[in-house]
Amino acid sequence: MAVTVADPEPGAPQLPARTRRFPRAWLLRLAVALASGFAYYLSFAPRPLWWLAPLAFAGFALVLRGRRFRGGFGYGFAFGFVFFLPLLTWLLDFLGPDFGPWPWLGLSFALALYYGLAGGLITLVWRLPAGPLWAALVFIALETPRAWFPFGGFPWGRVAFSQPEGAFLPLASIGGAPLVGLAVVLTGFCLAAFAGRLWDARRFTRPTVLAAVGTLVPVVAGLALWPTIGTGAQDGELTVATVQGNAPDIGLALQGERALLRRNTIAESQRLLDAVHAGKVAKPDLLVWPESATTVNGPDPQVDQLVASFGVPALIGALYELPDGHIQNSVIAWDPRTGPGQRYAKQQLVPFGEYVPARKVAELVTPFLDQETVDMLPGDGSNSALAVAGTKVGVFVCYETAFDYPARDAARAGAELLVVPTNNAWYGPGEMSRQQLAMSRLRAVEHGRAVVVSAVSGVSAIVAPDGSVTSSTGLFTAESLVGRVPLRTQTTLSDQLGAWTEYGLLALAIAGVAGGLVLRFRTRRGSAGTAAGEAAD
Repeated sequence: MAVTVADPEPGAPQLPARTRRFPRAWLLRLAVALASGFAYYLSFAPRPLWWLAPLAFAGFALVLRGRRFRGGFGYGFAFGFVFFLPLLTWLLDFLGPDFGPWPWLGLSFALALYYGLAGGLITLVWRLPAGPLWAALVFIALETPRAWFPFGGFPWGRVAFSQPEGAFLPLASIGGAPLVGLAVVLTGFCLAAFAGRLWDARRFTRPTVLAAVGTLVPVVAGLALWPTIGTGAQDGELTVATVQGNAPDIGLALQGERALLRRNTIAESQRLLDAVHAGKVAKPDLLVWPESATTVNGPDPQVDQLVASFGVPALIGALYELPDGHIQNSVIAWDPRTGPGQRYAKQQLVPFGEYVPARKVAELVTPFLDQETVDMLPGDGSNSALAVAGTKVGVFVCYETAFDYPARDAARAGAELLVVPTNNAWYGPGEMSRQQLAMSRLRAVEHGRAVVVSAVSGVSAIVAPDGSVTSSTGLFTAESLVGRVPLRTQTTLSDQLGAWTEYGLLALAIAGVAGGLVLRFRTRRGSAGTAAGEAAD
C-alpha cells in the first residue's frame, strides 16, 4: 500500500512529500505508542532504569507528530493503558479473586484517559513556537487533576516517581515532583523534535540545533545541581530504630488480622530490645512502628511497658478510636514515662481500603461491603510535625507519599526528619512497595531531609537526604533497622515555592492550549479564505 507522507492539517510543519510502503501507517504508530508506554513502565522501580523515561516520551512524541486531536487522543490512551496495566498489577493481590480483574482494568482505563487527553492537547500546542516545551507543560499539567479525580485522586505513576536516582532527581529540591516530571518529558519531546527535524531537513538547521539544546538543558541542569544537595547534619543526629513485624500475604483479608499484626510487631520489638541490651545494635533515640500496627481505644499497658523498657520515645502507628466510635489512621508520639501524647491522623485516605466512595453504588457490586465496614475519618493536617526525641519529626502515612502536600506541610512546620509508616502487606509481593519507596526517595531530595520508611511487611528503609538508601529490609520478613540519620533545618526552594510551582506550570499549560486553539482557528480561517479566493478567480 503506497502512503504519501504529508502534513494532514494546514498550518502544521511541512514534511517533504515522499512515497513509502507501509502495511498500515496507523498500525505502525500504534505499535510505537504501545512500545513506548511499556518502556515508560520499565523505567519505574524496582528497576534502576530512570533513563528509559525520556526515551519513552521521545517515542510517544514521534507518534503524535502531525496528528489531529482525535489521533493524538487515541495514541495517548494506548500509551497510558499499556503503562498503567503492568504498573498496577498489585491491585490484583490487594483485592483478591472475589473482585476479579475489573477494578484493576477499570482504574487503568480511567487513568489512561488522562494520557489520551494529553495526547490530543499536545497536537494543538506542538505547532506553537517552542512546541516541545508547551507539549511537556500540557502533559505534566494533567497530573494535577489526576491528584483530584477519580475518588479523591490517584497520582500513582507520576513522571517524577520514575526518578529516585539519576540526572533529574536534584531538580526536586528546586521545584518538587512537578519540575522533575517536566524535565523528563521535555527531554524526551526535544529529542523527538531533534530527530524529526534532522530527518526532514537532512542537515542541521536552527530549529534542529534548538531542539538539541532543549534535549540537553534539563539533563545538564539536574547534574549541575547535585553538588548543592546537602546531606550533612545541621542540628545533630538521631539514632532511629524501625520495627517490621511482618504479616501474612492475604490482601484485603488482612482487615481481620489486627491482633496478629500487633503480636508480630511486639515480638519483633522485643527481639530488637534484646539485641540492644546484648550490645549487638546501638540503643535508639527514637523507636518507630509501622502503620496500623495496633489499635488504640484506651489505656494500653503493654505498649506503655514496651516503650518504657526501651527508655526512649516512640512513634506508634495505630488505628485510633475516637470517643464517637469512628476510627482514624494515626501516628502517636508515645513517651516512655507519660505514655501517648501528640497524634497525627492520616489525611489522604485510600479509596475502597479506608473509606468507600459512592458507597450505595459500590454495595451493589462489591462483596467486601457485605461485611460491616466503617469508613475511617481523615485528619485535618494538624501535628504533621510531632515534637519527639528532642526534635520535630514530620509524619505522612503510606498513600500520602504519592501526594505533594503532606510531606511539604511537615517540612514547613519545622520537621528535621521525615517518617513514613506504611502497611503494604495488603498489596502482595509485587512491585508496589518498591514503587512507594521510590516516592520516599524523591521526597528526601525535595525537602532536604532524611526519610525513615517503617513498613509492616517491607520494604522498610532509611533514606539519606540525597535519596540514597542506606539500609533496607526485604519483603514479608520480620526485621528491624537501626541507623543514624542527620537532622536538617535548611528549607529547600521547593518548600519555599510550595504549590506555586505546580499551579504555575498548570497556568502555562492552559495558556499554551489557548494559544494552540487560536493558531488552529486562524490557520483554518486563512485556508478557507484562500480557497474562496481561488474559487472566485
